[in-house]
Amino acid sequence: MKKITDLTGKVKIPRMKKLFRIMKLTSFFLLFSVVSVLANKTYSQAKTYTLIMEKATVKEVLSEIENQSSFYFMYNSKYIDLDREISLNTDNQKLEVVLNLLFAGTDVNYTIKDKIIVLSTPEMNGMISSQKKSVSGKVTDSSGSPLPGVTVVVKGTTQGIITDADGNYSLSNVPGDATLVFSFVGMKTQEISVAGKTSVNVKMEEETVGIEEVVAIGYGTVKKSDLTGSIASVQGDLIADKQTTQLSQALQGTMSGVMVTRNSGAADVSATIRIRGITTINDSNPLIIIDGIPGGLDDVNPNDVESISVLKDAASAAIYGSRAASGVILVTTKRAKTGQMSLDYNCEFGIEKPTRVPEYAGAIRYMEMYNEMKWNDNGNIVGNEYNTYSKDLIDNYMSLNADNPNKYPDTDWNNLLMNDYAPRQSHILSLNAGAKDIRTKISMAYDNIDALCDGRTFERITARANNDIKINKYLSASVDLHCIRSIDKRPSGFGLTVSSLRATAPIYAALWSDGRLAAGKTGANSYGKLKYGGETRSWENQLGGKISIDFFPVKGLKISGILSPTFNYNKIKQFTKKVPYTDWEDPDRVAGYIIKNTSLIENRVDNYQVTTQFLTNYSKDFKDNHLNLLAGFENYYSFYEVLKASTDNMELSNFPYLDLSNISYLGDSGSAYEYAYRSWFGRVMYNYKNKYFFQANTRYDGSSRFNKSYRWGFFPSASIGWIMSEEPFLSNISCLSFLKLRASYGMLGNERIGNYPYQSTVSFGNELFYQGDNILSSQSAYVSGYAIKDISWETTESYDFGIDANFFNNRLRFTGDYYKKMTKDMLLKLEIPNYIGFDNPYQNTGKMHTTGWELELGWNDNIGQIKYSVAFNLSDFKSVMGDLGGTEFLDYQVKYKGSEYNEWYGYKTEGLFQTQEEVDNSIKVSNTVSMGDIKYTDISGPNGVPDGIISSEYDRVLLGGSLPHYLYGGNIQLGYKNLDFSMSFQGIGKQNSYILTSMVIPFGGDWFQVQNILEGNYWSKYNSEEQNLKAKYPRLSGVGLVSGSSNNYYTSDYWLFNGAYFRLKNITLGYTIPSRITDRIQIQRTRLYASISDLFSIDNFSKGYDPEGSDYFITKSFVFGVSINF
Repeated sequence: MKKITDLTGKVKIPRMKKLFRIMKLTSFFLLFSVVSVLANKTYSQAKTYTLIMEKATVKEVLSEIENQSSFYFMYNSKYIDLDREISLNTDNQKLEVVLNLLFAGTDVNYTIKDKIIVLSTPEMNGMISSQKKSVSGKVTDSSGSPLPGVTVVVKGTTQGIITDADGNYSLSNVPGDATLVFSFVGMKTQEISVAGKTSVNVKMEEETVGIEEVVAIGYGTVKKSDLTGSIASVQGDLIADKQTTQLSQALQGTMSGVMVTRNSGAADVSATIRIRGITTINDSNPLIIIDGIPGGLDDVNPNDVESISVLKDAASAAIYGSRAASGVILVTTKRAKTGQMSLDYNCEFGIEKPTRVPEYAGAIRYMEMYNEMKWNDNGNIVGNEYNTYSKDLIDNYMSLNADNPNKYPDTDWNNLLMNDYAPRQSHILSLNAGAKDIRTKISMAYDNIDALCDGRTFERITARANNDIKINKYLSASVDLHCIRSIDKRPSGFGLTVSSLRATAPIYAALWSDGRLAAGKTGANSYGKLKYGGETRSWENQLGGKISIDFFPVKGLKISGILSPTFNYNKIKQFTKKVPYTDWEDPDRVAGYIIKNTSLIENRVDNYQVTTQFLTNYSKDFKDNHLNLLAGFENYYSFYEVLKASTDNMELSNFPYLDLSNISYLGDSGSAYEYAYRSWFGRVMYNYKNKYFFQANTRYDGSSRFNKSYRWGFFPSASIGWIMSEEPFLSNISCLSFLKLRASYGMLGNERIGNYPYQSTVSFGNELFYQGDNILSSQSAYVSGYAIKDISWETTESYDFGIDANFFNNRLRFTGDYYKKMTKDMLLKLEIPNYIGFDNPYQNTGKMHTTGWELELGWNDNIGQIKYSVAFNLSDFKSVMGDLGGTEFLDYQVKYKGSEYNEWYGYKTEGLFQTQEEVDNSIKVSNTVSMGDIKYTDISGPNGVPDGIISSEYDRVLLGGSLPHYLYGGNIQLGYKNLDFSMSFQGIGKQNSYILTSMVIPFGGDWFQVQNILEGNYWSKYNSEEQNLKAKYPRLSGVGLVSGSSNNYYTSDYWLFNGAYFRLKNITLGYTIPSRITDRIQIQRTRLYASISDLFSIDNFSKGYDPEGSDYFITKSFVFGVSINF
């Protein structure tokens, strides 16, 4: 990483106190908005007044009350006698008492509403009554069935109600010329005037799924029917149904062409997302845009999401140019709507459990199999079967364990290290207030998730405020704010993984019988590290905002200016404590150490980002011609700085502070970098008669990661669409509702290879040298990076051909796409001679090709009062390496010309050796091969033909791609009266998966556990011939395990299997309490629900191992929740 020394003072990052102060103020204003609403009623009841006024006018008394309180009066002086004189003498009287005295003997009435006191007379009320009325009616669906839960609002006000279980509603004090707005999820919103009516019955129509839906595109929105590119979208309610705190995981299985892989069940670990396969050897992560600004996907609470759009082809993504080669994910958060007023609370409580846990053999079976391993490795000498653990010891071990568990332990490490479940809870509070000119949505969320081991907890608080303000007919603004505070606490010396569970055999004790810490395997004691090895805490703090000003000078023209800064301040404190263990016979004698010394590492990371945008959008219709133009400028700057200090061999093990450091072992380091890009972009969207569509995008990007002469790149795209269903020759096909063909071409870029790839870099270090008899240390510096100034963008060309079709009145929906992506000038580190002394520099030389297809099907309908929908998606892709400039990436997975990306590379095999004769007459990988070992195939030699030798140079071949194929997902949703049900699933149809060594290699470094899946499934001298012919795994052997030269565990097709799986992602059952019950307690809507995520999977993986997990546990969750709308 390049050192920067000239930025001091150039960019000022807020320190911790300042950041916390801002976060506290933010939280205060968010809470104040809610509390002030709830406090008004209490205020009027608690406040008292002392008034001593002689011959004062009514107007003077009203003014004095306003002075002593936060109330103010509303009245019409035409009907209220303000000049009437009165004398008052009140001492600490409530407001109602004062007003009753003031208007005693008059016809003036008062009404207290929030902090407004309205004065009226019967004459006024008569006028108002003549202008207002009550309106009632019934709301039904298209089949005539009552529709409960429909929102009925007087347009332009917050006055409204929700229909009851029978679909009925009644509103009083409705202005005579008012318009009622009827809205319901999944139904078209209707507006009906009540002029001359006192009864309004409404039949709601279902929303035309997919066609009229508005989806987000780059720097704008468009109707889905008008799209010419490939864009997938999902609504926020489907995301919220997944019951996960991580937005990245919620996308799994929801859209075709979007591959989501979970790496861990931990709450702070994001899923990996790939859009339409792999685009480059370098960074293939998609660009994430949150409300128009670059951000992190898991920085958004899933309940705050309005919709998510994924830009998959170049025609859609080219508007983002250099950062869009791997696709773009656009997240739109929720905003308040006009006429909306609600306070919503949602809480969830649940538990998480591992989907699968590997099981291990007990002490007796461990010793038996260990003896067999040693017996195999020593040549199977008869009479030497009990070479390590005697038969007498094995036969009597359990009775010995009962008498002396310290000397003869049988430790269940799984039970000690892992809990059965981890509790979790979430709380979300949101306020929606939508007036005519100001709309505000404020949400706050708290998540607390424990881990499956003691000592680890993840807590996060998120807050988001979205505000829209209409200043006048020409100006509007939006002011958004978000903040995140998370704390991750975990043991320093231990991480719960599959490897950590198998690290110590059951014959080694974790605890002595009196509860003292035991030695484990001569100090290898995972339990000691977990319980006593110290703690690591990570604090992440983010504060960001966006200010947008929109100017509408003439009809159709919109000019916007946007400023969005984001501050990140993160801290990590890793305190590892010395852990001694005592002798089992002498509690006072320290026999050794599990962790030998106490150490402390502290990191501080500051990051500041600011995005500036200027946008101009013009829309105009000319009869049958519809034109939309966009031009924009964007500037982005990011500064990153990290400071690190550490110390070792600390004297005190209970004070994690650097001022107690051991000076002799104190170290520090730091680094910084900055990055910027600047862009000009534009878009043309045109359609004729809403039938023929054309779109073109251009973006001109400049990046600080390249030399000035090669900094700028141009990324264009074009796409066309034809709605064939609008043509006369298809008008007679009654089952066809909609049919559109699409085609697109575009170019995208990538430059995510570090911040200074074109510059020479200087590395620093400390060197030791002699000065006389003394050894001194001095800082050194040397050039480590070779300057290549002419490197520039990776470029990806993309073609896409698509079809969208709806049938049977839009109940059946189909979308299909075929695409091809070609990446050229891929940035690779090409080798240079070692004697030059530099690291290999980047050069534009690599090529890569990806082809694929996608299908989506959906059906929605209703049977009587049962509403249901079904959706399914399926996709596949293949990424193949092109010319890499002579470079080959050879390992157990390879990348070279003609291979698939990360294709498996190893030996072909012919099963297991079954007889000694077969061993003697076959080609072997080494002289230690014996019966029960894997038999490898001699493929080739120096002359291109088999040479009688198994060698890594000539006999390793491509074994098939490692990437998944036929990715699928889907969901089913049902609704009946107040009940709702949803189910989602996802999976992979085909994948060459590899059985990891941690799954099948026993003993490891002589003291690891033995996996239960081996039992009865490995080749053994003790088996019958028939059993050995069916054996899945080779004989037990420890030869070469530590050095990596074992006969049986080279990469080969023997360990490949079909990793296809089906997973039930989520089941949710909900019940909405009838409004006739909740209305009594002033609650608009209450929904109870129960949800299960990742309940089971069907697959070919070994027992105890999840198809998505490797060394980290994947979890399933059981959640109960309640959602209340006030």
